[in-house]
Amino acid sequence: MRLYNTLTRSEEDFAPGPGNSVRMYTCGLTVYARGHIGNFRTFICVDVLRRTLKYLLGYEVRQVMNFTDVDDRTIIGAQKAGMELRAYTDQYIAMFREDAKALGLEQVEETPRATDEANLQAMADLIRALDKNGHTYVSDGSIYFKISTLPAYGKLAHLDHEGMQPGARVDSDNYAKEDARDFVLWKATKPDEPTWTVVDPPGRPGWHLECSAMALRLLGESPIDIHAGGIDLIFPHHENEIAQSEGATGKLFSRFWMHVEYLIVEEKKMSKSLGNTYTIPDVVAKGFRPSAVRYLLLSAHYRKQLNFTWDSLSGAEKALQRLTDCLARLDAVTREGSHPEVTARVAAAQSAFTEAMQDDLNTAAALGAIFELVSDLNSAIDAAAIGTGDVAVINEAFDRFDRVLGVVSLRQAEDAKPPVPVVDIEQLIEDRHAARRRRDFAAADRIRQDLAERGVLLEDNASGTRWKRK
Repeated sequence: MRLYNTLTRSEEDFAPGPGNSVRMYTCGLTVYARGHIGNFRTFICVDVLRRTLKYLLGYEVRQVMNFTDVDDRTIIGAQKAGMELRAYTDQYIAMFREDAKALGLEQVEETPRATDEANLQAMADLIRALDKNGHTYVSDGSIYFKISTLPAYGKLAHLDHEGMQPGARVDSDNYAKEDARDFVLWKATKPDEPTWTVVDPPGRPGWHLECSAMALRLLGESPIDIHAGGIDLIFPHHENEIAQSEGATGKLFSRFWMHVEYLIVEEKKMSKSLGNTYTIPDVVAKGFRPSAVRYLLLSAHYRKQLNFTWDSLSGAEKALQRLTDCLARLDAVTREGSHPEVTARVAAAQSAFTEAMQDDLNTAAALGAIFELVSDLNSAIDAAAIGTGDVAVINEAFDRFDRVLGVVSLRQAEDAKPPVPVVDIEQLIEDRHAARRRRDFAAADRIRQDLAERGVLLEDNASGTRWKRK
């Protein structure tokens, strides 16, 4: 597999670690608000990387995806809400899990919180190691990382060392991308802020420290195999993770760095002021399903910006419907036998799909290979050139595709929970058939229309009537 490595700015051959294993860390959500579709573009693309490594390449994957539940934003949010920090962040972690399930994200092996006791202890140990190696100093009760002590600082973001400000320091967890200064590891206690005593002086961790400590604690000795996140995290967050981890261990922190490009909305950057930071409930309220969101977010290469529009989401819905309609047509095939040309066409599609996914996760090309196959299959069905033996081969291929992309199974799970109870749909279909038998076509049309208004479409074919979600 070829994978683009942000560290080297080039595609490289990826190989697993010892025991055919891959240890991967993903920077998860900072839980001061509900995650939006831009966040989930990253999480879905990383989910597909995980699935590719597991199901296409057969590697053993151990993935950590954290929750940042203590930083400037979570503390301010909890204070404004008049809530304890843990309770405040709990609600957004629950929302994330709900949205992740709706979008078909596989459950990863570890989902630590920064404020877990074991993680706070790991942060304290990391600070001690950095101090021992001469990378820290204390000022105004806070502990800082001195970037001048690490000549390699800036290698991920390709920073210009001439522009760095030696001796200048920054306390904020989020700061300007050009602001390469000494950064805070441990923040001094402030009134009404959470405080821990695992480090002297007492205080609380800086954002960057948290991920380094959790990655090394849960994934083991450096280097880990892949570190992933959104492109906005390259600097300062990931650059500072490298500084902390390599400054403490003296070893390479991660072999590969994978970053997902921005999602923009209607050609504009997402922002609260523009009101375009859409969440999954926002999308559902517009009448769309999470499976269409997942499809759309995989329709472009992860290293290219993707422009989200409601029209593009409608297009994703239609594409996904075309895919599931083809699979439904296969279920109606009753002619026995198989056809070598169908088997050959399926094999060619599988080869093209695998090649695309091994080419730096080219999901756009992989979907293209699938839809070329869908077109050929629809033509073969129309020509009665598919038998039940072919259907088994085709379904197996689509199962393999979907173990990686995860869109069809998600759509099928949604279909299994229609807006009208299945038993009611089936009874109404029977009532409609009875109305048509007695030639009461007006009553039959009313049943169809009523179900359509409630989000269920009926389709008549030679083998009877099937229903699907609108």
